[in-house]
Amino acid sequence: MRLGLAMVGMVALAGPAGAHPHVFMETALEVLRDAEGRAVSLRVTWTYDPFFSLVLITERGLDPDGDGSLTEAETAALQGFDMNWEPGFPGDTYAFAGGREVALSGPRDGVARYEGGQIVSSHIRDLAEPVAGLLVVKNYDPTYYTEYTIREVVAEGCATEIIAPDLTEAERAMQAALAEIPADVDIEMGFPEVGAVFAQEVRVTCGGA
Repeated sequence: MRLGLAMVGMVALAGPAGAHPHVFMETALEVLRDAEGRAVSLRVTWTYDPFFSLVLITERGLDPDGDGSLTEAETAALQGFDMNWEPGFPGDTYAFAGGREVALSGPRDGVARYEGGQIVSSHIRDLAEPVAGLLVVKNYDPTYYTEYTIREVVAEGCATEIIAPDLTEAERAMQAALAEIPADVDIEMGFPEVGAVFAQEVRVTCGGA
């Protein structure tokens, strides 16, 4: 993810050049519906992996005693740390309906906490238009620096399904894309956008007219 100075710190700590992904996130999705039963918003919750959480907490000078919990003031200081998105950044979340992409708003109502040595951050994205019937959602970083794994989908009154990617085909596509990069190009600076082929597909079918 593009997280400003925090990501700059992670680049310095990253593993061997070309080894992707570097950051591992678990995602929970909740579909929010209107009075007619149509999908109108997504609540996206990310749980950062323990190492990346530690880097972020340390960079901000939080939890200096290392007890894995934050004071009220430290928790307040954590709020919004991953909500300062660059213009045009899609937030690594994509929605589709009727075979076309549905635009999502910027994040709102963001809240973050630190528990069990991991940062958990949640925000809401509004769909540009209400969606009845099938809504498809994907959560991925195009450059595959961050790997997202969707663990939970909540959509009250709707049918939900998580479709796993074909990892064999995804790996083949990534290796083919890497082979196209000239030897004098820094792979980390120009990693191919292969994240979509590694992404799970969430299918949510709700009622509504």
